[in-house]
Amino acid sequence: VQLQASGGGLVHDGGFLRLPCVASGFTLEPWAIGWFRQFPGKERETVSCISSREGTLYYADAVKGRFTISKDNAENTVYLQLNSVKPEDKAVYYCAASIQFTMHANEYFNWGQGTLVTVSS
Repeated sequence: VQLQASGGGLVHDGGFLRLPCVASGFTLEPWAIGWFRQFPGKERETVSCISSREGTLYYADAVKGRFTISKDNAENTVYLQLNSVKPEDKAVYYCAASIQFTMHANEYFNWGQGTLVTVSS
């Protein structure tokens, strides 16, 4: 049972990137999924969350209007679309699952290895 974030890499300031979060060993559909990021020396912060039925979304103020979370149940994948990327978006991005929709990272589980997003100015 695992969630794996991928798709990170080098993106230009103002560019875009799509990060997939793929589930293996379980079905994503019943779970809320969150995307988080961690800066060096800082605590993990919540970026965006999507409820199990995709009716409820959450975005951190820092990414609102630029990032979009979506869920593809057929592909068992949740995506985080990063648009208008800024240098301050450089971080390791993680995804995780929760029994209920919440923006609190400590209520999520099945943390996989993160994916590094680097921004060039």
